[in-house]
Amino acid sequence: MSITVDWNKKNWLLFPMLLLAGIGIIMLTKLPWWWLPIYGVALAGLLALQVEWKEGIPWIPTIVMFVPGSAFSVFSVQYVILDDENFHRTSSTMLFLNFLCVLMVYFILLMITARPRLSANVAHSALLIFGLIDYFVWTFRQNEFTVGDILGAGTGLSVASKYHLQFSPHCGIVFLGTILFYVITGKFQVYFRVIWQSRLVSALLSICIGIYVTLNAMDINTETWEQKGSYRNGYILNFALGVRDCFVSEPEDYSPEAIAELGEYYENQTKSLTESPQESNKYRENVALEEGQKPTVIVIMNESFSDLSVIGPFDTNIPVMPFVSSLEENTTKGYALASVYGAKTPNSEWEFLTGNSMAFLPDGSVAYQQYLRKNPYSLVSTLKEEGYTAVAMHPYYETGWSRNHVYPSMGFDEKYFIQDFDQTKLLREYITDQELYRKIIERFEAKQTGENLFIMSVTMQNHGGYTTDYDNFDEQVHKIGMSYNDANQYLSLVHESDKAIQELIGYFQSVEEPVEIVFFGDHQPGLNSSFYPLLNNKGLSGLTTKELEDLYTVPFFIWTNYDSEETTVERTSLNYLSTMALKKAGIDLPPYHQFLADLMDEIPAINSRGYYSNSQGDYIHVEDATGEEAQWIDRYQMLQYNSMFDKKNRNTTFFPFMKSSGK
Repeated sequence: MSITVDWNKKNWLLFPMLLLAGIGIIMLTKLPWWWLPIYGVALAGLLALQVEWKEGIPWIPTIVMFVPGSAFSVFSVQYVILDDENFHRTSSTMLFLNFLCVLMVYFILLMITARPRLSANVAHSALLIFGLIDYFVWTFRQNEFTVGDILGAGTGLSVASKYHLQFSPHCGIVFLGTILFYVITGKFQVYFRVIWQSRLVSALLSICIGIYVTLNAMDINTETWEQKGSYRNGYILNFALGVRDCFVSEPEDYSPEAIAELGEYYENQTKSLTESPQESNKYRENVALEEGQKPTVIVIMNESFSDLSVIGPFDTNIPVMPFVSSLEENTTKGYALASVYGAKTPNSEWEFLTGNSMAFLPDGSVAYQQYLRKNPYSLVSTLKEEGYTAVAMHPYYETGWSRNHVYPSMGFDEKYFIQDFDQTKLLREYITDQELYRKIIERFEAKQTGENLFIMSVTMQNHGGYTTDYDNFDEQVHKIGMSYNDANQYLSLVHESDKAIQELIGYFQSVEEPVEIVFFGDHQPGLNSSFYPLLNNKGLSGLTTKELEDLYTVPFFIWTNYDSEETTVERTSLNYLSTMALKKAGIDLPPYHQFLADLMDEIPAINSRGYYSNSQGDYIHVEDATGEEAQWIDRYQMLQYNSMFDKKNRNTTFFPFMKSSGK
């Protein structure tokens, strides 16, 4: 290789053209003008460089171009997407895996083209465009661009015209750098004489890199909340992990015929129950409702609401949740397993609404953003077929966990988000439970004559973190003895939630129309890790399966203002609560919920960590199930797969398509 400096005639043409392009970029992205002389000097210097590669091994200049080129591509994607603070949060390990992913793209293109310079330019351009797409998607809706967005590209294109594209200064720096990158690659006039050999080596290198990344990313979870995927995993790797998680494998022994046979059994059972409605059966609960009368169904998934005493006993200066603890009359109550701890609220919402379980989906996945398709079978579709108006309420931004897309897809007729609430009603910095409940009462009182109402609400008041002091929040509860500030703030928030739900139930106790209220926590909070040894003498590591499940346990109750059975449930899980709610509402269980009712007898609780085994009297991993328990779990997994992934053979006995869409 020889390097000389020569300002030839070609440069006199290229330099002003590329300089004008730089000026346009600076104006477009509002980059400070002092970047222009820096860019100009670098451009002139690189144009003047003349590089000649001597005859020899073409892989040397190829590697010299690909390695720094891949690093620059990773930088470009990350820098376009993230602000200054988040840009520096990605670990070197994750950046290296992203670098390898990009390098693999470079080699794959080289395998196709056998031209190093073209491969580098196309790879960088494609990856930069990919990063810009995510940048714009985040700018428009505060969600990252995922594989699910590709599947729903039509919806995205239909609304794209409503947004104004605006590039950031970060984009400007990357654009200027990209021009310089193209100038540099122009110096690499490298060709392979034996094309098939170059393609073979490129393929082998791509495979080796792919295997290395796969082995080192097996335990890395896809992040889908806000921009965590980009700054925790790196955007390119995180997107690849999302692709990985899309491929939920077909269960062993799965077949549409087996599903059809199971469906026929429950179809016949439903027919028998319909023909003999006077006979008592385990799919009905004795409730004081007149024939054909349907209660208003109100569901409250309360953010981070939990009873930390399930981890270990402790004393507080005043009771944390005196009202919820005292509920007995017309109440089914107990503790349920969630599949998430400290975060990823929508998975709990999804388990409740669909009756499905995160036990059969990849760790770290978010069903709402990765697997939900239009008109899925859920409690929404079931109640709409019963003539209900379905209403969703969440006093926060509609883009959170893609609810702005999820709720219409599920068939909700009405949606209320942060702009629909009184934003002066705050506790810390979130809208209070009390304000949400005021909205619920307002919608109930606006109910038309004969209208059956279903309200699914998700609170925000108790959202983490818990370390900041607030002038608008009087912390009334604290743990006696050794404690931590965040734990005391959290306990005080739960106390406020207890008072708010007491007010709501107090209102509906005086209402003549039948009302059912389903209340549960979505997950336990993420608190200072040093707090947990005060409860269980261990902390968060070295736990048995039972002790681990304690961290995933949340309280629930189903209350009615009409006479219904009073039951304490020793253990259950969120996927079963909608079945319990239908029974307590006096609504005949459709076939899938009949199956869940039967499953509940054999598998009383199941979540992403494991299930409770009646035969062993303990919690064990799903894959360790044997005998009848394994058979029931297998049936459950097959039904869930049929509902979510086997669109061609979806069983309409269990999962009928919604006959009516959202208003």
